[in-house]
Amino acid sequence: MSAMSYVANATANIIHHGAVNGVTGSCHQLFASPLHSILIDCGLFQGAETSPQGRSGNDLSIEFDLSTVQALVVTHVHIDHVGRIPYLIAAGFRGPIYCSCPSAKLLPLVLEDALKVGVTRDATLIDRFMRYIRQQIRPLNYGEWQSVIDNKLRIRLQRAGHILGSAYVECDVQDDHSTRRRVIFSGDLGAPHTPLLYAPHPPSGCDELVIESTYGDRQHHHRKQRTQALQKTIEAALRDDGSVLIPAFSIGRTQELLYEIEGIIHQQRRRSESGSPWHQLPIIVDSPLASRFTNVYRQLNQYWDNEAKSRVRRGRHPLSFEQLITVDDHDSHMRLVARLTQTKQPAIIIAASGMCAGGRIMNYLKAMLEDPSHNILFVGYQARGTPGRDIQQYGPRQGYVDIDSERYTIRAGVETISGYSAHADQQDLLNFIRRMRKKPDTVRIVHGDDDAKNILKAAILNERLARNVIVPA
Repeated sequence: MSAMSYVANATANIIHHGAVNGVTGSCHQLFASPLHSILIDCGLFQGAETSPQGRSGNDLSIEFDLSTVQALVVTHVHIDHVGRIPYLIAAGFRGPIYCSCPSAKLLPLVLEDALKVGVTRDATLIDRFMRYIRQQIRPLNYGEWQSVIDNKLRIRLQRAGHILGSAYVECDVQDDHSTRRRVIFSGDLGAPHTPLLYAPHPPSGCDELVIESTYGDRQHHHRKQRTQALQKTIEAALRDDGSVLIPAFSIGRTQELLYEIEGIIHQQRRRSESGSPWHQLPIIVDSPLASRFTNVYRQLNQYWDNEAKSRVRRGRHPLSFEQLITVDDHDSHMRLVARLTQTKQPAIIIAASGMCAGGRIMNYLKAMLEDPSHNILFVGYQARGTPGRDIQQYGPRQGYVDIDSERYTIRAGVETISGYSAHADQQDLLNFIRRMRKKPDTVRIVHGDDDAKNILKAAILNERLARNVIVPA
């Protein structure tokens, strides 16, 4: 369907190019006129999820018309929101890429790694792409309006509380009849009290809201409860005399876990509990990319919340504490896998990818999945079709998972702490709407499995928080 016919026939002037069949591939196109539009995110499809055109996550081409696209707005730098940007550039896009100031620091790291892993190892080609990307990035301060398409469209970024630099996007659109409307794209909203981050502050209102629904069907534990759950789960796992594997995204989740683990270690030392398993426990981040992101997180501490800044003022180092070990080169990584497998030395290993769909966590899984001494702890969402989802689903009944065409029986312990998701839960999503002074006329629910989207839709309609609720197909 062309942009002209879409705008003429639709009330919202929005086309969804991803995150409608699941939680990945986020990409939404907002039209200010038939000839002028912007993209909100351009993310990668992962696992079994597909594009609205039915293309699989392995098909990375840009399958929609770019002739009207004036700019890209990035809500945050997770790969399912930015992973198709290199293909956008390859398709000829040369417009500005607007994002928050922290995201402007993090985005080049994410995209350079994505190019190396998923596209090419050709340094010349990578350098050319990165030149384009750096030239196109336009950092924006939170809360400041930016004109994007003359008088037709302006945007404003507000803190979303999901990862450092994350934002939801307020769009002020004026049509050809000088009628103005406010459209908001939530991006990924964070849960309150997420480590290091300020909580999202809901906007005053809008005419239309495009909202995520990753956990639209459930509630999380509160911060204190989930920290206690993390400590108890790790201590129980360590009694098996093996390692605790935590698959985690290199950006966001890894830093939040380090922050929480530092807090647990600090409390244990203050209490001087003899025999505490935490006193000498190695905390290993085995991911060069996660280490780089953690360094940038430290440099961006001006964007940390007040609690995190207070820890630093008291002389603590929540992202660089004494027991933290980072592993960079591949040979050291393989030696560590072999040593921990053989010796069963207690350790916590945080490694990517968060959904066990690649990265160094795979070598640990291959070596440890069939040994009951070890434990896998999931602290984030596992998409359909990923090894992480299979391990999470079948591990508690000692099922199996296929990795690199080889079948592994899951004898290691498997635990999940859902409260550590960086995503808002159902009540947080509803509160985002409840606290608007002007409730939206229309809500579009994206970025969720079918059950999550439909349950959230029912909750919004039940409370009459919007007149129309749409679940795009």
